Amino acid sequence: MKIEEKFVARLSVHSIPVTDARNEETMHGFARRIEATPPGQCALALQLSLLEASALQTCGKCVPCRDGLPQLAKLMRRIVDCEAQPEDLGRLKTLAEFIRLGSDCAIGYDAAQMVLESLTRFADEFKHHTEEQSCQKGIAQSVPCETFCPAHVDVPGYIALVAEGRSAEAVALIRKDNPFPTACGYVCEHPCEKRCRRTLIDAPINIRAIKKYACDQAAADTVPTPKRQPDTGRTIAVIGGGPAGLTCAYFLALMGHTVELYEEKKHLGGMMRYGIPAYRFPRERLDEDIRAILGVGNINVHLESPVGTDEMKALSQTCDAVFVAIGAHAAKKLRLPGIDAKGVISAVDMLRSIGDGVYPDYRGKKIAVIGGGNVAIDAARVALRCGSSDVTMVCLEPREKMPASAEEIAEAEEEGTAIRCGYGPKEFLTKDGHVCGVVLKRCTGLYDAEGRFAPTYDESVTITLPCDNVVLSIGQCIQWGSLLDGEAVQLGRGQGAVADATTHQTAQPDIFVGGDVYTGPRFAIDAIAAGKQGAISIHRFVQPNTSMTIGRNRRDFYELDKTNLALGDYDRAPRQTAAMDDAIDAHRSFRDAHLTLTEAQVKTETARCLGCGASVVDPNKCIGCGVCTTKCEFDAIHLHRDLPECSTMVRSEDKFKAILPYMAKREVKIRFGKKDK
Repeated sequence: MKIEEKFVARLSVHSIPVTDARNEETMHGFARRIEATPPGQCALALQLSLLEASALQTCGKCVPCRDGLPQLAKLMRRIVDCEAQPEDLGRLKTLAEFIRLGSDCAIGYDAAQMVLESLTRFADEFKHHTEEQSCQKGIAQSVPCETFCPAHVDVPGYIALVAEGRSAEAVALIRKDNPFPTACGYVCEHPCEKRCRRTLIDAPINIRAIKKYACDQAAADTVPTPKRQPDTGRTIAVIGGGPAGLTCAYFLALMGHTVELYEEKKHLGGMMRYGIPAYRFPRERLDEDIRAILGVGNINVHLESPVGTDEMKALSQTCDAVFVAIGAHAAKKLRLPGIDAKGVISAVDMLRSIGDGVYPDYRGKKIAVIGGGNVAIDAARVALRCGSSDVTMVCLEPREKMPASAEEIAEAEEEGTAIRCGYGPKEFLTKDGHVCGVVLKRCTGLYDAEGRFAPTYDESVTITLPCDNVVLSIGQCIQWGSLLDGEAVQLGRGQGAVADATTHQTAQPDIFVGGDVYTGPRFAIDAIAAGKQGAISIHRFVQPNTSMTIGRNRRDFYELDKTNLALGDYDRAPRQTAAMDDAIDAHRSFRDAHLTLTEAQVKTETARCLGCGASVVDPNKCIGCGVCTTKCEFDAIHLHRDLPECSTMVRSEDKFKAILPYMAKREVKIRFGKKDK
């Protein structure tokens, strides 16, 4: 009898060494530091940091990776320190190619590939470092929150004002660059938090919540707007009553111009009214911002007044300039079987109807939402609030790459929305002319080799999703109509207007554009920023012999030298979040259930700010005159004496009590004192 021997491998489980556990903590801290990388970094210095980190990961088994990466990092260091010559770039490329071809694993290959790609991507930076021995012009760190805000609002300033309980002044400070403080307190995508340096410690400052608190304490329409400049006699037409158009009208009116504002819908607000549901942004709060804007004066509003060819020609003759900001209110369409069936509607059309107070009845119906962005999320949550108990979102992207914000996705799922990622529609099934289902096909890729959106599918992997209605949210497009017929304005990709990136001026000199018609669909804060820049350009355009670029504040932010900072310990207070109103059904009500931060929470949250935008006055230049304290409109500058005993301070109201005796004493000394012969 043959005996078959069987050998069983022994499994050994070893505990994680203490050093590795500590390294894990260090890596988590390093990840937070990467997340908080400020703007204005030298691209080559960042590449060097990543390269050195890659060198630490090598296992040491293959020579190209073990010995080559340190040499590559050493050569890269010479380039970053501006000590290399142009011929060193060839050596860098040769060494990187050798490491890429000779490495046995992805550590060496990817590190070398990163260097090779950077030689092309950052060719100008390499040239500056090796030929001119300096960083490329404009490389300087800046305050992250203010830099990443498209409108460049003074975030550190209003955080400090809110911390002192001066909410009305905080609203006024925000309004210097953004006339929609309330709107941005509710629905801004808060890019200002993108590189907040508080992330180095725990989590970014909840900037949007602080702004919302300020507007709740001091409503926008109760905070006085700045005084208008004297009338210039100029008339500007603004077409579009959304965030870009209203912002442009606001700043033009402040500059003394008369504004004729044309809006084709019943109410002002644009996508903030017709694209954002009331449970996210109550309409009455939007009206507060609009009342404040119109309260400036000299803004004549024409509602339900679409502008076509004839109206545009008339405006060109009667107005000194025209600002076009009609937004992207049309929905993109799919060319698929069954797309024209009843029950298939775009998310843009659905949200627009809700903006006018017309709600669909989805009671007892299954709803399929096609799309993975914030608009799709809004459509799904609206469907639930309109009676549906079965809503499924379908998107091409994997979960981690969905364009919708993580916060919105989490709230949608909490309310009952099912999300199916990695699929796209193949055809719409119909019964008696009405949609009854969607056939989905597996998405295998999103972009082509050049990085352009070009999804690919596996047609053999399909799923059928039964439904009673379909809501399409696959993007928005611009609908010009006959607005530009006969005008010299050129249209580019996506039918967006072609204009100068700085001045927003089109090929027709007296026509300027801003918002979604220029950039394509973006966020409200981007449109607000474009509206202000358009107003600045138009103000310069209508003034004779004035350049639209010379002397213009391009909003480049440069940080003061902070290399000699003495940083102490910081508090460990967590990021504060607003509670929910238990009296409101947050899952089904169209009322906003999110509360505002409490006063105690605001004090805690504002105290979390590291104040990286603050600076210390150079004592060798400041003479202590105090004029800056009187000129600052927001009382943000204060002088403090380090050695008060060395001088006598007198209140301004009592200055003559101190000056007159000194004047008399001085006059006596001059008249009767001994004089040198």
